[in-house]
Amino acid sequence: MRKITPIFTFSFFCFFSFLPEISIAEDILTSTGSMTGDGGLISSGGTFKLGFFKPGSSKNRYLGVWYNKVSIQTVVWVANRDKPLTNSSGVFKIGDQGNAIIVMGDGSLSWSSNHTKAKNPVIQLLESGNLVLREEDDDDPENFLWQSFDYPSDTLLPGMKLGYDLRTGLDRYIRSWKSIDDPSPGESTYRLDHCGMPESYLLRGSVVKYRSGPWNGIRFSGVPEMQPGYIFQFSFESNKQEIYFKYDLIKKSLISRLTVSPSGLLQRFTWLEESRVWNPIWRGPKDECDDYAVCGPFGVCNSNGSPVCECLKGFLSKSPQAWFLRDGTDGCVRTTPLACSKADGFMKMKRMKLPDTEDSIVYKDMNLNECEDLCLKNCSCMGYASADIRGGGSGCVTWGGQLIDLREYGDSGQDLYVRLAGSDLDSDAKKRVAVIVAATVVPALLLLAVGGFCLWNRNKRKDTGIKERRQDLLLFDMGGSPSAGKDKSREHRKEDLELPLLDLGLIVAATNNFSDSNKLGEGGFGPVYKGKLEDDQEIAVKRLSKRSGQGIDEFKNEVTLIAKLQHRNLVRLLACCIEGEEKILIYEYMPNKSLDFFLFVETKKALLDWEKRFDIIMGIARGLLYLHQDSRLRIIHRDLKAGNILLDSKMNPKISDFGMARIFGGDETEANTKRVVGTYGYMSPEYAMDGLFSVKSDVFSFGVLVLEIVSGKKNRGFYQTDDDLNLLALAWRLWKEGKGSELMDASIEISSSISTVLRCIQVGLLCVQESAEDRPSMSTVVLMLGSDNPTLPPPKQPGFCTGRSLPERGSFPSQQESYTINQVTVTMLEAR
Repeated sequence: MRKITPIFTFSFFCFFSFLPEISIAEDILTSTGSMTGDGGLISSGGTFKLGFFKPGSSKNRYLGVWYNKVSIQTVVWVANRDKPLTNSSGVFKIGDQGNAIIVMGDGSLSWSSNHTKAKNPVIQLLESGNLVLREEDDDDPENFLWQSFDYPSDTLLPGMKLGYDLRTGLDRYIRSWKSIDDPSPGESTYRLDHCGMPESYLLRGSVVKYRSGPWNGIRFSGVPEMQPGYIFQFSFESNKQEIYFKYDLIKKSLISRLTVSPSGLLQRFTWLEESRVWNPIWRGPKDECDDYAVCGPFGVCNSNGSPVCECLKGFLSKSPQAWFLRDGTDGCVRTTPLACSKADGFMKMKRMKLPDTEDSIVYKDMNLNECEDLCLKNCSCMGYASADIRGGGSGCVTWGGQLIDLREYGDSGQDLYVRLAGSDLDSDAKKRVAVIVAATVVPALLLLAVGGFCLWNRNKRKDTGIKERRQDLLLFDMGGSPSAGKDKSREHRKEDLELPLLDLGLIVAATNNFSDSNKLGEGGFGPVYKGKLEDDQEIAVKRLSKRSGQGIDEFKNEVTLIAKLQHRNLVRLLACCIEGEEKILIYEYMPNKSLDFFLFVETKKALLDWEKRFDIIMGIARGLLYLHQDSRLRIIHRDLKAGNILLDSKMNPKISDFGMARIFGGDETEANTKRVVGTYGYMSPEYAMDGLFSVKSDVFSFGVLVLEIVSGKKNRGFYQTDDDLNLLALAWRLWKEGKGSELMDASIEISSSISTVLRCIQVGLLCVQESAEDRPSMSTVVLMLGSDNPTLPPPKQPGFCTGRSLPERGSFPSQQESYTINQVTVTMLEAR
């Protein structure tokens, strides 16, 4: 967008004195009018308003468009994103070049549209929210001189085009605000790629974070929720002039928008007038399989799988060690070379998100049979699919090179035909099997690189020098029953366990015979050691102590639960060892210790600036949401606390210690236990007092964590006054007095976004409300935290059962607290 500097021949005083202000009720600004101060344009139906505004706690002023009938100011377009007005002066008008301009108090230009040769230009705010510059006597959209819909901010409104104008080279895309207080362009963009088969991408900088899948005539193939119905109508247009996607509202009374948040989340909202809130109805990415290329080339992601990544039939993992560590980003490689002839064939895969279309070619007039013949004649063609799945639709798309970002759905997606060698097709032409690195196929040299890890599948195992045994049978024979499956049959239990077994000798060598110099700390389970395998892979080794208050049930529980989970915000359990009296768990190594090491140590807390603290809060929230809702199991952690949040080399949070976790069935909402486990200060009232636990118990613990992260203070053991029993009481009192910002850790820079801090405090208080029914679900929490301007209900009184009157049983004295790498402590308490 070009910017000009007009020449002013009269004084500053005269400049503002001779420009008449428009009436706030009008929707049109003429060349003889101007807009300043509280003036504005309102669309003909009253849906949108144009005016100057101050976002959040910012003192800067911007010209923007927002919903006029929505009680919460929700800005959908900003003109001067890059150059705000820094004081109360400034005017919006039509310039001498026939363009729309914002002039600052000193006469300099804050923003400008393009130049025009209009004879009598006017600016109009349409009922669609589109701000247009046109000739006064010509309201034909094709003749608009300029329109805001061609230059979106962070919001895609109904009727707005996402895509390209091939005549002008204009790229229409939405870009996030830098923060909720700063509308300047942020790092995240959502845009359409028209090369090959068109699809949309969410990027952070130049890095793809999420891909919609290609347009297939009805929807983007990777968005199964995108169902045409009585609310939305989705459309895609591709011609010689334009390539774009848009959506319209069938139900015109509905208010809906698609936005990119400053945190990089793509979200669709609808306005609920009765409750006066923006209701989130969709987000992307919504789970781990939505993360771009999480399983690499020729890898397939299935959110119901364990692990979520599998290789296509006829392929093996490219990096067996990384695959073993549940990092599938390197993808898979073909095991049988292609013949590059008709001896090859195609495997039909159903319910798929089609691959990235970067190396795709679309044939509009070709059917699937013709597409298959064409693909067989080209040795670089790796697969094909229908380009249009509508009834009567035609065309196909072929892929050359690697097939990337594949995903399998349960009841959506479309058919994809993948090229395989004939020998792979002969063995099983209609099924795709998971490729598990087995000792029968891994070369001996590679086994050494993996450091002696023993990998196998359920049906066969090769002797590699490790004692022949099956961990599932060993676990069963240990006695007791993990809470994850106490009613299961022995055979069913064997199917549940998919964790590699490591030889004790390798662990002894890796930890220097459990040397004290390798000891990282000790918790309720037992000591934790740092280890290094023969390939220099660092690990954390947790050894069950004979004196431990925990036992076989907790050991089995962690093995059966965490082995099935895979999420960036959950610590990874790599293997276990069951040999004689030894019960050992092997985890990925976390070099930055646990959250409490930084949060509650005066010399360390300054290393956690607000941006990092907010990232930690969001990471914990996403990990907990995965446990409660998005994983193949429904898991309640029951011991969420700062000491069980580990930090990797980039300070990304990972939830650890699943020894006390419980699985809930799909129809279960609450359970009761006679044995209350966990840590006082983080336990919900109904759990601590009555033994009742549910997903809302974890929500309470999360709320305590949020308030601790904001304040840098522990919930227990800290009292500012005699009236405040704990951190929750202090936070509640300050919130009621309108002094919520005083809860913020003094080490956080004052320049931090105070509105985001206050939002986190409010969310934290909502999570620790006394009644479990009042607490939000984690899906709601994630959306409240990630949204720009969410409408949050006022919190009710927190549960104060964690006050001084409760016993201190099982907690470590303060002078003996050990903040260590991979410290995972559990306090076990019997309910009274």
